[in-house]
Amino acid sequence: MSTSVTVLAGGVGGARLAHGFALALPDGGAPAGGGGLTCVVNVGDDTARHGLHVSPDLDTVMYTLAGLNDEERGWGLTGESYATLAQLERLGEDTWFTLGDKDLATHVVRTARLREGAPLSEVTAALAASLGVHARLLPVTDDPVRTRVTTPSGTLAFQEYFVRRQHADAVLGLTFDGIGTAVPAPGVLPAVTDADLLVVAPSNPFLSVEPVLGVPGVRDAVRASRARRVAVSPIVGGRAVKGPAAQILETLGHEVSALGVARLYTGVVDVMVIDEADTALAAPIADLGFEVVVTDTVMGGPDGRERLARELLAGVGHRA
Repeated sequence: MSTSVTVLAGGVGGARLAHGFALALPDGGAPAGGGGLTCVVNVGDDTARHGLHVSPDLDTVMYTLAGLNDEERGWGLTGESYATLAQLERLGEDTWFTLGDKDLATHVVRTARLREGAPLSEVTAALAASLGVHARLLPVTDDPVRTRVTTPSGTLAFQEYFVRRQHADAVLGLTFDGIGTAVPAPGVLPAVTDADLLVVAPSNPFLSVEPVLGVPGVRDAVRASRARRVAVSPIVGGRAVKGPAAQILETLGHEVSALGVARLYTGVVDVMVIDEADTALAAPIADLGFEVVVTDTVMGGPDGRERLARELLAGVGHRA
């Protein structure tokens, strides 16, 4: 029987590690013999632009798994053009949220199918299959959950904070509208409880991971899972590999380090994976009750992603 891997993900770090598992598992992580790869993805950053439903984290994971993502930026599609965006601007539309021509096609299809009554999970599965993704891609919920960011300038919608204002504002608090009544999408809870390896990706703990764990039932399922439960730190050498995780740790009163991240995941996972740059933190993290794995966590290109995924897979079924 092959290994079943579930990755809780959002953003570029989550997409890259998911891609590593797709490369390391048979047939791109396609479900087979009780194994395969499932990605459970944040929807808190979903938004509406120009009348279209945009799911940035889902799309970043989907495009990366399909081998279509823009590697330099980490998001969007490679070889994009922006004729539609230029015309929208000419017509007086606000175009601070960049959408390429090929990317727009995804949002057009998604929006049409949602308006026809299909749930987001069903639409996501169809889109992923059309792009040749073999792994299972699940939004954590089909219900609307929207991240809102409290800043010194007031409370901002997530994309206003993240894209329009380039996450320059200090984050004083976060709320997730709708999360209290959201229901896990079909397949999410079994993917968590029945996995052999459950991985919290090196995604932003506040913006990407908490809106996943916060959906009622998901955190409890993680705690009850029979899997080897692993988290990979997104902080390396006191800095975020990508995005505002370090700034948010600081403004919310947490230590900006892999140790600070480990404290957030106490009671959620058993294993913390930290970078070689943070070897000195292995002992204090172990003192929190974690098994600690020290390795190169800065994945870089596909080879680095696959290497890290294989290292994590090698630990399935045992404790050091």
